[in-house]
Amino acid sequence: MSIIVFGIIACEIGFWVVLFAGLAARYLLQLRRLSSVLLLSVPVLDVLLLALISWDLLANGATAEFAHGLGAVYLGFTVAFGHQIITRIDAHFAHRFAGAPAPASVPKTGPVRVRYEWSQFVRVLVAAAIACAVLGGIMLLVNDPARTEELAKWFGRVGLIAAIWFVTGPVWAAGELLTKPRERV
Repeated sequence: MSIIVFGIIACEIGFWVVLFAGLAARYLLQLRRLSSVLLLSVPVLDVLLLALISWDLLANGATAEFAHGLGAVYLGFTVAFGHQIITRIDAHFAHRFAGAPAPASVPKTGPVRVRYEWSQFVRVLVAAAIACAVLGGIMLLVNDPARTEELAKWFGRVGLIAAIWFVTGPVWAAGELLTKPRERV
């Protein structure tokens, strides 16, 4: 397993550890300032992963592998979805440990579900744009097509992921809405 795979795994574990430590500090220990510092440090993990990928390709002279592209996609995903994930888990912690109302659940059907799926798809597009920007930026910095050939393949993979999400998200929800019999008033 490459150092990049270990980096991705470490960042994912670090994300959850820092998130739960921040929420525990806020709701269990009542240390709001520490909680804020911990939760605001979550993006530092993304910077560390980007630095690791760049170091491996630039300073180490490595040839890009599948894991380097996966790291770029992981970065895009965490930037696009990270705040939403943190907010959702924070709402569940607040409900469980601070007496806050139960968080709203994801809509199951209807126009509200379609709007939700479209909002999620917009996040996917943001994640794809970030991933492609990271891939392209690294390819420009390395400036050696032979060493970055694997990264170039990721543009198509990112497009495929977005297309699948589009079909299984907003298109599917809209199709269910259109095919579901309407109730008469």
